[in-house]
This record gives sequence, C-alpha cells and structure tokens, in this order.
Amino acid sequence: MTAGQLEARNIQSPAVLDAMRAVPRHLFVPDDMRNHAYDDSPLPIGLGQTISQPYIVAFMTEQLQPARGMKILEVGTGSGYQAAILAFLGCDVYTIELHEELAARAKKVFAALGLSGIRVKHGTGYSGWPEPSPFDAIIVTAAPGYVPKALVSQLKDGGRMIIPVGQTNSVQSLKRVTKKGEKIIEKDLLPVRFVPMVS
Repeated sequence: MTAGQLEARNIQSPAVLDAMRAVPRHLFVPDDMRNHAYDDSPLPIGLGQTISQPYIVAFMTEQLQPARGMKILEVGTGSGYQAAILAFLGCDVYTIELHEELAARAKKVFAALGLSGIRVKHGTGYSGWPEPSPFDAIIVTAAPGYVPKALVSQLKDGGRMIIPVGQTNSVQSLKRVTKKGEKIIEKDLLPVRFVPMVS
C-alpha cells in the first residue's frame, strides 16, 4: 500500500509513511470488507459513512504537518482510522462524531490498540470542540458547503486546517486554511469527494 499508492503519488513524509505502515487499517473496516481494507479506494463503514482511501488519508495528514505533542481536532471520527494515524504520530487528538454508534465502535478499536491519546465526543462538527481549544491544527473528514467560522475561531494563531468544501453532488475542493492573526489564507489543494457534514 505505501509503495504502490502513497510513495508513487509523492507522499514524502517518512513519519506519515511509517504511520500508514504501522496502523492496521483492516481493524477499522467492517468484517465483511476486511479483504479490501488496503485497496486504493474508500470503503463503506455503515450509516452512510466511509473510510477514505489510503492516499487521501496520507495526503491530508502530510498537509496538516503534524508533530509530536500537537493538539489536533478531527471533525468526523468515522471509522477512527485518521485519528489513529495522528495518535501514532504523537499528537493529542480530539475527535467529534455525529453518529454515536460509530463513535462507540472507534473507541473500542482505539482501546484495543492502546491509543490513549484520543478523546472522542459525540456531537456535531459545525460547533467544533470549544473547551480544549485553541488547536494547533484541525482536520475535517466530511464536507460542509463552506468553512465553518466556529472551526476557524478554534485554531490557534499560525494554525492550519485541512477541510473539503463543496456540495455533495459535485466535486469538492480540499482546502488548506491557515490562520495568521486576523487574516485567513485559503489554498485549494486537490479535487475530492467526501460525505456531507451534517448538523
């Protein structure tokens, strides 16, 4: 997976590649999908949600530039795979999931893998997680139609957010949003398709 799907598409961070090798992706997909866990595609995980293809997870992680000790908010726990990658990289992860069943399932996998640096909250992503903010970085794994102001406000000065933005029935844009004082800098990174962020 790492050689054929990630390094071949210019994922260069040794730490990200190590994390993608180390975290057992098959534990984050339903039993009947485990034979396809390392395929170059997203997979359904139930409740209309998906686990992103490995390349997208690696690309978003690399763009986030995580480092040990960083406090990161993830919006859209889903399977828990993205949060696990960040935790493996030594980040303190706060992750929000709208679907209580998925949040509970992800918690069980985190516990089984001994990933203690992940805190899971059941709730809507549009409001973020104000109490532990500001965050060094935010990663969003569902697509709103706009960049939510509440999430921007929870970024620390100099922090960055990786977020897909756009309508669900069309190609969305994966953006990097950087906060510099009162200035917000947005950069389009690549076209993507994510499930919608709902409130």
